[in-house]
Amino acid sequence: MSKPQDRMVHKAPDGWANSRNGASRAEGIYPTQKEAIEAARQNLRNSGGGELTIQGRDGRIREKDTVPPGNDPCPPKDKQ
Repeated sequence: MSKPQDRMVHKAPDGWANSRNGASRAEGIYPTQKEAIEAARQNLRNSGGGELTIQGRDGRIREKDTVPPGNDPCPPKDKQ
């Protein structure tokens, strides 16, 4: 289940949208996906971290990333 501060970057009719998961409207529309991802990461950093989900042009999940200090659901295993 997503937390309120988790973000999603997805294709919108007039660009790329940065929105909270489950929100009915975007917090920002950007001309490029790269700009939308950077804005979403900055929003997450400012709100205390969380999960960023990035969708491709086809609407399928392309990538997920945890922005610190959020809790990573799949942390890397330490090999020491």
